[in-house]
Amino acid sequence: MRRVLRTALLLGLSLGAALPLAAQRPAPARATVYLLRPARVFDAVAAQPHDGWVVLVQGERIQAAGPAAEVRAPAGAITVDLPGMTLLPGLIEGHSHLLLHPYNEVSWDDQVLHESLAERVARAVVHANATLMAGFTTVRDLGTEGAGYADVGLKQAVEKGVVPGPRILTATRAIVAKGSYGPKGFDARWDVPLGAEEAGGVDDLTRVVRDQIGKGADWVKLYGDYRWGPHGEAMPTFLESELELAVQVARSAGRPVAVHTATAEGMRRAAMAGVTTIEHGDAGTPEVFRLMKQKDVCLVPTLAAGDAILQYRGWKKGVEADPPSIKAKRASFRAALDAGVPICSGSDVGVFTHGDNARELEMLVDYGMTPVQALMAATATDAHYFGLGDQLGTIRPGLLADLIAVEGDPTRDIAAVRRVRFVMKGGEVVRRP
Repeated sequence: MRRVLRTALLLGLSLGAALPLAAQRPAPARATVYLLRPARVFDAVAAQPHDGWVVLVQGERIQAAGPAAEVRAPAGAITVDLPGMTLLPGLIEGHSHLLLHPYNEVSWDDQVLHESLAERVARAVVHANATLMAGFTTVRDLGTEGAGYADVGLKQAVEKGVVPGPRILTATRAIVAKGSYGPKGFDARWDVPLGAEEAGGVDDLTRVVRDQIGKGADWVKLYGDYRWGPHGEAMPTFLESELELAVQVARSAGRPVAVHTATAEGMRRAAMAGVTTIEHGDAGTPEVFRLMKQKDVCLVPTLAAGDAILQYRGWKKGVEADPPSIKAKRASFRAALDAGVPICSGSDVGVFTHGDNARELEMLVDYGMTPVQALMAATATDAHYFGLGDQLGTIRPGLLADLIAVEGDPTRDIAAVRRVRFVMKGGEVVRRP
């Protein structure tokens, strides 16, 4: 009995000696609570603003959103007043190239062939921060354009907090049909580095899709057509059966597929293959758009990129008449709207300056959408088609607190999305008013 008591006493003393050490361990940090008080909150579920609403954020998630009288903040909550501002879900950039910079600075060929990978990654870090500060808290980056898998590394650096930036969905190298992509114009003896990864034939295409997924691709991007016709015109590249195979291989690994295509036939093949988004769609016809509507394929029109390129080539926008290609783009976009095709917002930024992403929303309105429709395209619609609808795109309890505040009311004047005064990503304030 004495031995038992002595053992218990020694054990108690031992535990007691350990307690001071345990007490010195830092207690888990309490999640910061914010009460955001703007003039109005844009409700992307009801597609309308609500005056007098507030949003409560705890940790990385939204806890409550509603009339100020109905939302109670706990003691210690930090109140952020946003007078005259509209609170929105963090905007989503649906077609970005973080590893490119404007073509009027350095041509695409020279970026691919002459700029070092280190320089391109350094630029991409700057681009990512500019994008976030502009209120775009998520980007779908659709191809590194000769920079390998640098987008995967950049995404990881952002996630680890090494550099600031938006959430990044990666497509890595993009996939092109053998012989179709550039840079071009070199002696046939030389194997020139390309801006994407070539695939030729069923077995090769399957291998490339799986290899990119294995190296970190969140999306698979293919070029359904390219400028490789007899006279340099855009012509389809992959067969419909090849696109369908790529979709099946990607989907079996839980990856959606985006297809770059500007021709009606390329768009038709992509829609029939079951892709998630079609990029550009310049020559879409009413028949093709009806097919896209039927197949629930989202159009990412990238209006801002074509507009920028024509200005680089000398078009004086606002002074000179619209060039034929702009008139055709307006007509095709109108046909897509008339057909009820879902529209995702994606600008092809990188062709023009990162941080100027709002340019696409302004052009969506100029080409026929209402400001509310444009805002929906860059929030709830992008989130839905990018597989993020259960995490982002709307302001409701349980979702990630990616929130921005802009001066004014963008549901009345879309240009207000340029006046970003507050940015929160995952509950962390990254830009203060």
